[in-house]
Amino acid sequence: MSQSRRSFLKSSLAASAALSLPARLYADAVGANSDIRLALVGFNGRGRELMGSFLPCKGARFVALCDVDSAVLDRGVAAFAEKGHTVTPYRDIRKMLENKDIDAVILATPNHWHALGAIWAIQAGKDVYVEKPVSHNVWEGRQLVKAAEAHGKIVQMGVQSRSGGGIAEALEWVKDAPLGKLQYARGLCYKPRPSIGKAEGEQPIPETIDYDLWCGPAAKLPLNRTRLHYNWHWVWNTGNGDLGNQGIHQMDIARRFLGEDALSPAVFAIGGRLGYVDDGETPNSLIVFHDYKKAPLIFEVRGLPSKAAGVKTGADGTEVKVPAGPMDKYRGASVGVIVQYENGQILCPDYNNAVAFDADGKEIRKFSRPAPESHYANFLKAVRSRKTADLNGKVIDGHISSALCHTGNIAYQVGKKSRPAEIAEKIKGSKDAMDSLDRLTAHLAANNLDLTKEQLTFGEHLKFDPATEKFIGHAAADKLLTREYRAPFIVPEKI
Repeated sequence: MSQSRRSFLKSSLAASAALSLPARLYADAVGANSDIRLALVGFNGRGRELMGSFLPCKGARFVALCDVDSAVLDRGVAAFAEKGHTVTPYRDIRKMLENKDIDAVILATPNHWHALGAIWAIQAGKDVYVEKPVSHNVWEGRQLVKAAEAHGKIVQMGVQSRSGGGIAEALEWVKDAPLGKLQYARGLCYKPRPSIGKAEGEQPIPETIDYDLWCGPAAKLPLNRTRLHYNWHWVWNTGNGDLGNQGIHQMDIARRFLGEDALSPAVFAIGGRLGYVDDGETPNSLIVFHDYKKAPLIFEVRGLPSKAAGVKTGADGTEVKVPAGPMDKYRGASVGVIVQYENGQILCPDYNNAVAFDADGKEIRKFSRPAPESHYANFLKAVRSRKTADLNGKVIDGHISSALCHTGNIAYQVGKKSRPAEIAEKIKGSKDAMDSLDRLTAHLAANNLDLTKEQLTFGEHLKFDPATEKFIGHAAADKLLTREYRAPFIVPEKI
């Protein structure tokens, strides 16, 4: 079972357990007047998991719930009421933020609401825990950083590996270069992503949902997919694909091993949405190459299995269905980070642990130091201390790692369809990029894809100024660093 799956089950069970406690025990768990009063925004999916993660933390008390879907909101309020605890319901985050009895806001909305919701909360005097990615685009992420600094608020990003003890232990160990010179960091997000289907025209919005609020700062487009919830990840208007969904976790770990605290000076991307035709827009197969001067950060996304399902003829002449293969692995991982050195490598297979191997692939050390506290308890500690330094996942780190996902996606978005030989010619100067391309090509061939017909998109090398967070000489890419906001849901320019 994958780490993300284990985490999901664990947090879901925690949420269920918390809301199943006898009323007296539940009241004891949430504490008294000195508690940190929490409001949760968006809890149809990830928000439920966060509720289950925060409830066991000492001094955490939920006082408000907010969701644009009245059915979701009513269920949440009723669950608390059944255990003798009152929470105030809100559909509109703006009304919720007027409540002076809220100390901190937890944001688990779709991506397009993250930065604006967090900035509004900060301006209303609240501390914020904001889910990953902390932004939907680069510019608004920087505005969030400015808001936190200007108002002196505690803002934790929802990348749990920042509180992982084993990864921190491995980062300390490599400071003395026991494996020699760093060569690259490669992040992996090989997760099954089947087709989301093809809708027949505009779909109705569920009556329980305030669609204007749901869209918020994004364009209010007709719903042209069969499912509003979750599948927003795969359209550019509201999501960032798997690079910004799962991949942000591994992007952040990879950046920490590289020791980079700014965006890369150059980036290119190769990929496509291949293997099916559906209402999704984001690539299910992607290579992003961040060309840092010290060593590159390479990221690979795959949503197709290791091989396509098929049919074979048995010995008796009958046809037998052959199931699709499992997800690919690279050096033992499907979702993880491999940091390559001249004399070995480090594998980070989850959000806490790491393993070091020598040049022959022999395991030489494991890193599994327990974290002193959970990522959620760490946030509450910083809220009490009022010290940003106490945070494991500072908002500036959330911004940089999220923006690395965004610039990688932008490189793809401004690219054009190209033949495999054309792409190979343009990246032949990097053996590590060629390795990624060769393996991706073989992977797609195993899924019966002919890249001379279904061509990959190649987003050529984009130069970038990390100081200004602008592309150099590419107006189309620069335009995608922000968006046209929809009034009144506008990320403010002046913080």
